[in-house]
Amino acid sequence: MTERLPAAAWTARDDLAALVQALDPQVQGNCRWVGGVVRDTLLGFAPKDVDMATTLLPDETAARLKAAGIKAVPTGIAHGTITAVVSGGSVEITTLRRDVSTDGRHATVAFSTDWQDDAARRDFTINALYADPRTLDLFDYHGGRDDLAARRVRFIGDARQRIREDYLRILRYFRFQARFGSTPADAEAEAAVSELAAGMKGLSRERVGWELMALLTLPDPAPTVRRMAELGVLAQVLPEAVVTGLEALTAHEQSAGVGPDALRRLAALLPADTALAEQVAARLRLSVAQRKRLATAAARDDAALDARALAYRLGMVEAQDRLLLAGESVGVLDGWAVPTFPLKGGAIVARGVTAGPEVARTLRAVESRWIAEGFPDEVRVAELLDAELAKG
Repeated sequence: MTERLPAAAWTARDDLAALVQALDPQVQGNCRWVGGVVRDTLLGFAPKDVDMATTLLPDETAARLKAAGIKAVPTGIAHGTITAVVSGGSVEITTLRRDVSTDGRHATVAFSTDWQDDAARRDFTINALYADPRTLDLFDYHGGRDDLAARRVRFIGDARQRIREDYLRILRYFRFQARFGSTPADAEAEAAVSELAAGMKGLSRERVGWELMALLTLPDPAPTVRRMAELGVLAQVLPEAVVTGLEALTAHEQSAGVGPDALRRLAALLPADTALAEQVAARLRLSVAQRKRLATAAARDDAALDARALAYRLGMVEAQDRLLLAGESVGVLDGWAVPTFPLKGGAIVARGVTAGPEVARTLRAVESRWIAEGFPDEVRVAELLDAELAKG
């Protein structure tokens, strides 16, 4: 009996049906749903993206979309990918491929019309699942359905060969292991990633940074990150990492009901060293905003923390980072808006203070008292100003 993909909300979308009709009007079976959308639907998850594989060449794919009035964007045409823009979002449509050569970072591919060629070049069995867009019949060439049922992340074919084709697959392996895998993990996969970990040194920092942040976004990455350390993988991408910090943070997040945040978790993996945090952020090609936030988190110390004072001085997100990294509660910040200091320099000048350094000093002094007293109203700020000016 043919196994079928269970019906889901996305399988009933009119825009996707129109897309299939545009590409395969004669019902020749030239396109199938593939990868994560099939895998996640089998697991009962709402898929993040919808991807399609096709026997059509990219130019033909684009021509058929255009003829049907569907916008086609050549997002990766060199590798056979056309993005169809439909009302429910974008769908990547990629021509079937087979690898011609690989160098550990990039692959030279040739287009194919053989579904098994395409399946054989994919990384893991659970990502090489296809479904007919009309009947939802499943196509599984490498035992991915059984692996998915067993929560087993397994490379297609020889694990070492798959990794040598693209060393980023080591990090992808751990990301999928954290999301879908059970323990004990696949022995061949673990042996291969440990043996070939040094090959990741040739990868671009952007690719490494993206995979690492994607892993840290998952609900509970700490056990997987510890296994990465045990297998010698973590030292290749983040030699500064201290796994116990991540374990403590994720446990605190879970007990406090706080959702995952990749940057905060990266901070937990690093010592409290601002210069080191900036070096890591630069190495992983993080954005300017991310670098600043990571450095702010790294400036933490063991002093007693006033949550609202931190939020005022650093910002709400940065204060939450510091509190959670310290194992403190963030509840006092719930529903609280950071106030604006109600005193301006002009009010001090109006009281007879000459504009210049003395005004700035007075502002800082009154502001410090205002923060210490828990951000009282303007009446109290006026009293604090009176007291400060009386000192002069």
